[in-house]
Amino acid sequence: MAVPRLSRAASASPTAIGLTLQLLGPLEVRRGAVALPLPPSRKTRALLAYLAMAARPARRSHLCELLWDLPSDPRGELRWCLSKLRAVLDEPGRPRVVADGDAVSLDLAGCRLDAREVGQALQEGVASLSADRLEALAALFGGNDFLEGLELPHSPAFTGWLVAERRRLRAGHAALLEHWVRALPAGSDQALAALERLLAIAPFDRRAHAGLLEALALRGRLREGDDHLAAVARQFEAEGQDWAPIGHAWRAAKARQAREPAGAAIDTAGALLPAAPPDMATDVATAAARRASLAVLPFSDRTPGPALRGGLGDGMARDIIARLSRLRSLFVIADGTMFALAERRVDPGDAGRRLDVDYVAAGWLRRGADARLSVGVQLTETRSARVVWAQEYGGRLDDTFAVLDEIGDRIVVAIANQVEVAERNRAILKNPNSLNAWEAHHRGLWHMVRFHREDNEQARQFFQTAIRLDPTFARPHAGLSFTHFQDAFLGWRERAAAVEQAYAAAADGLMADEQDPASHWALGRALWLKSRHDEALGELRAAIDLSPSFALGHYTLGFVHAQSGDAGLAIEAADHARALSPLDPLLFGMLASRALALLRLGRFEEAADWAVRSAARPNAHVHIRAIAMFCLALAGRTQEAAATAAAIQQAHPGYGLADFNQAFQLGPDIALLVRKAVGLLQA
Repeated sequence: MAVPRLSRAASASPTAIGLTLQLLGPLEVRRGAVALPLPPSRKTRALLAYLAMAARPARRSHLCELLWDLPSDPRGELRWCLSKLRAVLDEPGRPRVVADGDAVSLDLAGCRLDAREVGQALQEGVASLSADRLEALAALFGGNDFLEGLELPHSPAFTGWLVAERRRLRAGHAALLEHWVRALPAGSDQALAALERLLAIAPFDRRAHAGLLEALALRGRLREGDDHLAAVARQFEAEGQDWAPIGHAWRAAKARQAREPAGAAIDTAGALLPAAPPDMATDVATAAARRASLAVLPFSDRTPGPALRGGLGDGMARDIIARLSRLRSLFVIADGTMFALAERRVDPGDAGRRLDVDYVAAGWLRRGADARLSVGVQLTETRSARVVWAQEYGGRLDDTFAVLDEIGDRIVVAIANQVEVAERNRAILKNPNSLNAWEAHHRGLWHMVRFHREDNEQARQFFQTAIRLDPTFARPHAGLSFTHFQDAFLGWRERAAAVEQAYAAAADGLMADEQDPASHWALGRALWLKSRHDEALGELRAAIDLSPSFALGHYTLGFVHAQSGDAGLAIEAADHARALSPLDPLLFGMLASRALALLRLGRFEEAADWAVRSAARPNAHVHIRAIAMFCLALAGRTQEAAATAAAIQQAHPGYGLADFNQAFQLGPDIALLVRKAVGLLQA
């Protein structure tokens, strides 16, 4: 099928730029329109590319490890390479190669760097870019790969970096093309060209195939569509993948075309790549109708030596997949599929498009000679190629299973939280009348954690909408229960009625999905409101047993024990919850629970420090400030305590000990301490 090709010239800037570095395709450096001769040394050119892409100065030791496989004098080699780069890049009065002690960097201010330009656009969000900007950025690739022809077979660290950057930018190229297609008139020559280019990058993207077939149908090129579908069937069957949804999409496109009157103009009003193509992705999209979908690839092992399957990287990925599945808040692709894709060396961006999932997580690990384990993980949105979150973790391998368990816990909670934040932010931008159950649930979460009466009421309405749209979805039942809990705990409505409603909503959630830890968490909170403490603790332990990474289960266990149970266990549970979710919206509660437990242990100064941290959180409610006030008074910090008391009265006139005692269920020991604190404040 002959279609117009994209031109790199389309991306040329009208503004003359002095120094231009082209990394998409073969490495090239130009000053104005003149290409500069580059050093013949491949490692010198590799060093140039690495420094150009680095977000911060690189240590000399790191650069030596990156590029040299134990030469006799790696630092001498590095100095030689830097001298060659200075000859190319430095300008009169403007050194571009900067060596500041052990740190090395490039000063590229005022220069143009194509790969960085693409990366910045991806992180800012391709959905907001104009069609012209999308076209210009896509044209920068020119059909080439990142640093084409610059492999260093004997530098495994550089090879790992190069592969990762190529994958990232290839996914970005696909995202740019997809969003450009959506901005183009359906069936236009440009749309056909972009779709063909997209399929060259992501040949198993079913949405792109459906879009191409729709474009062909719009133009009446049905024979070409039949031929394309036949080729797709052979291609997918060879990979053991289901092409039937693409066939359904083609039949639907032909049926729509047959209904159009002869000679009708091509419809240019709709995008060729809708968010949910008709009859597309019956495997993932249907199963994940009310949950975001996620794929986790096996972690690559960057430890020097031969790469072996079945090691720590594979084990960590399997563990993360299992733990995320137990959270029940995400649709997680099974490990069998992910390891099959890894065996075929499918990169994360391609895997996400093949599986049509919303997010892909991938990572690496490295065991050092000093018995330390380093683990890096990155979460990416499939369709925008935007990195949602990236983090590195480390620990000693004195106890391999313990460190893997700890790091795995933190990764699982971070992924779940980051997806939740991304989904919540997306739902906020949508018209409330167009929300589905999943989106309404996340809109409710956004309001729920603000701990204001008006927000709590809005959260309740969104959760009720989600339940009406899908009564079998357990999470909004738990959210609805929590809004009633807030009413009872913060005195916003008649307590007895709010307690019963919190219990009823939690029970409905448990009926909807008994395996969801959030259902047991909500029921545990409601039972605590009803003063059925042993049953409450049983439900909270059930939540943790179902999902050891469920931070809110650990926190609430600490919350209950801090008031009337085991103070030491309360501190341990609160600390574990913070380690799992250090940026949690309920972090103020974790800190305050620790403070209450410390009070009961007689460690007043420590309690005051933790309570002040808790009250400083932006969504801390009045009871949290009251805890800070009591802790400060008992620690002898009377001026701070008095200032806190004044701030409470200004925001909540008439608030007193009776309000605090009605909210909490304090044991005799801490109740006595609270009364003592009140006496100190009144003295």
